[in-house]
Amino acid sequence: MLRFIVRRLLQLIPILLGLSILLFAWLRALPGGPAVAALGERATPAKIAAYNEAFGLNQPLWQQYLKFLGRAVRLNFGTSQTTGRPVTDEFLTRFPGTVELTVFAMVFAIGVGIPLGYLAARKHGTWIDSSSVIGSLLGVTIPVFFLAYLLRLIFAVQLGWLPGSGRQEVRLEATHITNFYVLDGLLTREWDASWDALLHLVLPGIALGTIPLAIIVRITRASVLDVANEDYVRTAQAKGLANNTVRRRHILRNALLPVSTTIGLQTGLLLSGAVLTETVFAFGGVGSTLRQAINTRDYALLQGFILILAIVYVLVNLLVDISYGLLDPRVRVK
Repeated sequence: MLRFIVRRLLQLIPILLGLSILLFAWLRALPGGPAVAALGERATPAKIAAYNEAFGLNQPLWQQYLKFLGRAVRLNFGTSQTTGRPVTDEFLTRFPGTVELTVFAMVFAIGVGIPLGYLAARKHGTWIDSSSVIGSLLGVTIPVFFLAYLLRLIFAVQLGWLPGSGRQEVRLEATHITNFYVLDGLLTREWDASWDALLHLVLPGIALGTIPLAIIVRITRASVLDVANEDYVRTAQAKGLANNTVRRRHILRNALLPVSTTIGLQTGLLLSGAVLTETVFAFGGVGSTLRQAINTRDYALLQGFILILAIVYVLVNLLVDISYGLLDPRVRVK
C-alpha cells in the first residue's frame, strides 16, 4: 500500500508544475503586466519601473519562474492589495468556512444519495425508481443560484426558520480559535455559538449539496444494478448466503468503487470554492473571496488562492485513489 501511495504522490508533481507554469504565464499576460495590475491607478512609468526592479520582473523569464516557484513552495504569494494582508493568511482565514460548508453539503449528499440510489436499484422499475431518476435529473438541471435564492426566500425571509446570510450571528460574542466556527464552539464550550454556526450552514449546505446528491443517486443506482448481475453475486446467492450478507459484502461494497470516485471529485470541486452559493448567502469563504478578487483585480490573491486550491484538489484525488486501493486491492497492482 505504501508503494501505491508513493507512486500516486510522484504522479502529482508534473501536474502541479504544469499548473504553476500556466499561472505564471497568465500573470505575465495581463494587460500592462503584473506591475500595472498591482499598482492600479498609481501605475506611473516611474512606479512601474521601480516595481519591476523590486520584484525582478526585468529579469529573463526562466529566472522569474524559478523565483516564483521558490516562493510558491514556501507558500509566499505576496500581499493582497485589497486587505493588505499576506495571501496565505487570507486563505487560512477564509478556507475553514469553505471546508465547513463542503463537509455539510457532502454529508447531506452522501447521507441521502447512497441510500436513495440503493433503494432505487432494489426497486428497479417501480415508482420509487422512476421518482429517484426524475428527482436526480431535476437536481442536476436546477441552477444553484436559483435554488439558493429560493431556499433563502422561503426559509429565511418568509418563515424565518433559519439564518439567511453569514457564517455566524454578528452580535454573538464567540471565540474563534481555528476559524472553524462549529469546532471553535465545541472547543470553547460555547454551545450556542457552535449551534448558531451549524444553523448558518443548513441553507447554503443544502443548496450546494443538491447537485452532488443528484449525481450520487444516479451513480449508486447504476452501479448497484450493474454489480447485482455479476456472476459472483449469483454464486453467493446459490451458496445460500443470507440476502443481507450478499447485499452488504458482495453488492454494496463493490458498487461503492465508482461512487467513491464521484464523492471525491465532487468534494474537490466544492473545496475549490462555491462562488454562487457563498455570494448568495454572503458566507465569506473562498468562493466569495475569489469573486471579490476578480472585481478588484487583486491578482496576487487570485494567483495564491488558485494554486493552493489546486494543491487541495489533487490531494483530494489522491485520497480517492487510496480509497480505491482499500476497497479493491486489485487496483494497487495496476
